[in-house]
Amino acid sequence: MTRMKSPPRACRGVCVECLTNRFNGAFTLIELIVVVGVILILTGLVLSTAGYARKKGARARAETEIAAMSAACESYKADNAIYPRDPTANTATDSLDARTMFDPASANAILYKTASLVLYRALSGDRNLDRTVSAADENFNIDGSTLATPLTQLPQTYFTFKPNMLSQTQNVQYIQDPFGNSYGYSTAYQYDPMKGYNPTFDLWSTANYTPQTSPTPTPSPQNSWIKNW
Repeated sequence: MTRMKSPPRACRGVCVECLTNRFNGAFTLIELIVVVGVILILTGLVLSTAGYARKKGARARAETEIAAMSAACESYKADNAIYPRDPTANTATDSLDARTMFDPASANAILYKTASLVLYRALSGDRNLDRTVSAADENFNIDGSTLATPLTQLPQTYFTFKPNMLSQTQNVQYIQDPFGNSYGYSTAYQYDPMKGYNPTFDLWSTANYTPQTSPTPTPSPQNSWIKNW
C-alpha cells in the first residue's frame, strides 16, 4: 500500500521558488520611470486641452454678452433717441478711446470702469448701483449725478445682468467680462470723429489682456479682442 504524502506546509515566503516569483512580479525601476513619464505627458495634455476649452468658452460667452448688450442699447435708443452716453460731453464714455486705451486692469482701469457703469445704469435701471431698481433710482442720471428734477417713475430696465457679469462686491463697480476685466464702452466717436470706431458706440472685451512694455504694441492687442466693430 502506497503511503500518501502529506500536503506541504504553508510557505512563509523564504524558499527560493517564492523569492523568485516575488521578484519576477515586481516593477523594475525603468518600468516605473516609463509609467510616471506617460502619466505626466497625459496630465499635460489634459490640462492644456482644459485650458484651451476654458478660453474658448470665455470668448463665446463674451461674444454672446456683447451681442445682447448691443441689442439692449438699440432698445434704449428707440426710447431715448440716443445711445447710452454721459449727459456731459467729454466725460467717461466720450473719453474712453478704444484706439489708444488698451489696459482695463491698471493704466486705464478707472475710465473703463466708470464708462461701463454708465452703460450698466442705462440698461439695468439700477442707478444707485445697489443691484435693485427702486424709487431711490429716480433721483439719479445714468452717470450717477443727482437729477435736479427726479423721475416720475422707475427707470426702464432694458437688460438684466447676470451676477457673474458684475463685479463681485455689494455695490456694482463695473460690468465684468468673462476674463475678470471691465468691459469697454465708448461713445468717443460721437464726441470726436477722430476717436473711436463707430458713430454709435464701441463695446468690447480685451479678452485675456496682458500689459505690454511698449506704448504701442505690435501687433496691436486689439487683434485678440472681442468687439462690436
